[in-house]
Amino acid sequence: MKIICAGMNYTAHNKELNNPLIVETPVIFMKPDTALLKDGKPFYLPDFSSDMQYETEIVVRINRLGKNIAKRFARRYYSEATVGIDMTARDLQRNFRQEGLPWELCKSFDNSAVTGDFIPLEGLEIDSLPFHLAIDGKTVQESNTAFMRFKTDEIIEYVSRFITLKMGDLIFTGTPAGVGKVEIGNHLQGYIGDTKLLDFRIK
Repeated sequence: MKIICAGMNYTAHNKELNNPLIVETPVIFMKPDTALLKDGKPFYLPDFSSDMQYETEIVVRINRLGKNIAKRFARRYYSEATVGIDMTARDLQRNFRQEGLPWELCKSFDNSAVTGDFIPLEGLEIDSLPFHLAIDGKTVQESNTAFMRFKTDEIIEYVSRFITLKMGDLIFTGTPAGVGKVEIGNHLQGYIGDTKLLDFRIK
């Protein structure tokens, strides 16, 4: 199982982090399978970061083998979605970028890919899904996949040129503006529309 992530896929988020506002192709990075955290298990703050931040995203799960998938056929390769959190050690990311070094370690550490319960996409439109994250009952991040720079099917088309997709692979589609720091004791809940799919605590 692979965890494939799209970065810089919402213009407003790029602006808040002073990233390039226009990217010509999807920005892709990966997380190992040890990054997966699911079933409502708590996220324990690691000792290597003092600025751990949430990035809320829509996640789809690949349901069949695919290579060189054309965008018009990409919808055949997934049927479920959920809300996920790309946990990011922002202080490490800043340091790595300033030194011109790869920054996978700030994104790919254990338990950094939090996922909620998957729901069927039947009756839902992947390119106009409203989603949001609440922390301790207050909405902190909210958007819609309509604002994605590269849509889910475009990401699948692009990634599958380089990497064979297999059943069970996860694709994190990018985060909108509103990212922020988590603290011990926080209660995070993620929603697609009014349906709560993600529910876990920071310890």
